This record gives sequence, structure tokens and C-alpha cells, in this order.
Amino acid sequence: MASRFPVVGVLTNPDAPRGRGRRLQSPPVKEEALRLGLRVFQPERLDAAFREQVARLAPDILVVVAYGKIFGPKFLALFPKGGINLHPSLLPKYRGPAPIPAAILNLDPETGITVQKLDLRMDAGDIILQERISLTGRETSESLSRWASERGAELLVEALSLIEEGKASPVPQDETAATYCTLLKKEDGLIAWEETAVRIDAKVRAFYPWPRAYTSLNRHRLYLLETVPLEDREADASPGTVAGVDKDYGILIQTGKGLLGVLKLQREGRNPLGWKEFLNGMPDLVGLRLGGTGETTGP
Repeated sequence: MASRFPVVGVLTNPDAPRGRGRRLQSPPVKEEALRLGLRVFQPERLDAAFREQVARLAPDILVVVAYGKIFGPKFLALFPKGGINLHPSLLPKYRGPAPIPAAILNLDPETGITVQKLDLRMDAGDIILQERISLTGRETSESLSRWASERGAELLVEALSLIEEGKASPVPQDETAATYCTLLKKEDGLIAWEETAVRIDAKVRAFYPWPRAYTSLNRHRLYLLETVPLEDREADASPGTVAGVDKDYGILIQTGKGLLGVLKLQREGRNPLGWKEFLNGMPDLVGLRLGGTGETTGP
């Protein structure tokens, strides 16, 4: 975008402590902006003092991607051409902060990205451009976010070009079709083994790489990182029981309907492992029943 349009400033969140050492780290947006030689702003609040700084830049338009805050009328008034926002869903479906996991969790056959005009209401602006993508059922939030980021950047440039040329034709959203998603929490990743293998696999994919789907093993948290549902296969075992091993599908766990093959997993505080490596350290795993009722420790 910076190569196609002049960028007078980049607004991002303040540096924040991250990781085990809680060291202060910059947002990736800041690092990339500095690499490009752009001016970066990281205000705690979008108050009058900051609005004065923005006004001195004389910007034409505000372009927003995953900023995480709703802009008030005083701030939006600083931009003669208003603002546009990239949202990774087919608005008005999945307004809110976690549309990509929502699409995977709900087993949607398709999703997409939307460039909308900024509105005082969350994700309710008129639609400028929209692009769809069919889902195979093997996407993760990580892979789908990567696509949305790469293709979304291109779509934003297309939208800006339309606005610059006076050819944009925004379409109001259908409020009767609006649905909403909520912010993810760590505890959302808890697996209920009574659910079907297809649903549990969707949770594993939707919550990777964060917050990750988990169960418990010997009262310690066990994260499932890569799985495959075998909905037509069953074992004579209760849901959550490790029913066996398969050379193609890894560790087999009985669910409420079908077996779940686990290919990659991670014990609390340990490194991720493939299923064969994991079994080398736990040869007596088959026959154990995994938790799923919150009987875990750790973060």
C-alpha cells in the first residue's frame, strides 16, 4: 500500500509485555512501518492531544486493519474521505473480533474478506468490496488468517483506487442477516469429548495457534495441535478414551460420534511433538481416558 499511496502515519497499539519473561515488545505493525521509514503513533488514548497531532498531518482517509477499537466521531471527522476497514468475514456475517475461528467452528462451506466504510457501529459500514473463498474443512485460523492478510492487503489497494477515481459504490449491509462473534478466551479451548469427531476437529483447527484446543492427561493440560476426524469409525469405549493407534491417523480417541486421530500434540510446558514421539514417552497411553471437564492445571 505504501508503494501505491502516500502514507502520512501509522497508528498501532502501544508496546506491551509478552512472553514468559514479560519483556516489552513492539507490535509487528510498528516494526514493519519503521522498516519502511513511516511515522508511527502509539497513543494510549485517542484524546484531543492526539487528534491535534493527526490533524497536522492533513490525512485524506483512514485505513484500518484489526486495530481493535471503535473510532469516535471526533476522530473520524479528521479524515475528509472517511475511513475504510478490512474485516475477515462475509459481512454482515460474523461482526466482531473473531470471525475466522467462528467460520471454522461453524463448519461453514465458505468465508471471505470485506472492505467496508468505517461506521460508528462495529463492522456495520457499507460494503465497498468483498471476496469469497471456499473452505475445504482443513483450514486452521493460522492458514486462513494468512490468506486474509495477503489477499486483504490487495483488496484494500483496489478499494482505495476506486475511491480515488470516484468509482466506489458502497452497498449498505443487510441488518436482518447480521450475526456476531465474541472475543476468544483461553478456556474456550476446552474439549468436550461427548461432541462429535468432526466438531472437535473443527475446534482444534479454529483455535490454532491460539488459544489452542486442550484436554487433560494425569491432571495436566494436553493441547491437541493437529487432528483428523474419522466419523465412520468407532471403538467400544467411552468418549475421551484413547482407543488405539493408526499408522496413518496417529493416536485414536473415541468421541461422542466417531474417532479422532491426533497427529500432533503438546503437553503442558513441553515442546510440540508428533504422535510417534509422544507415544515413545508414554507407551501406556492406550486405554487411558482423557479429561475434558476442566480438571487441568497451568495457563
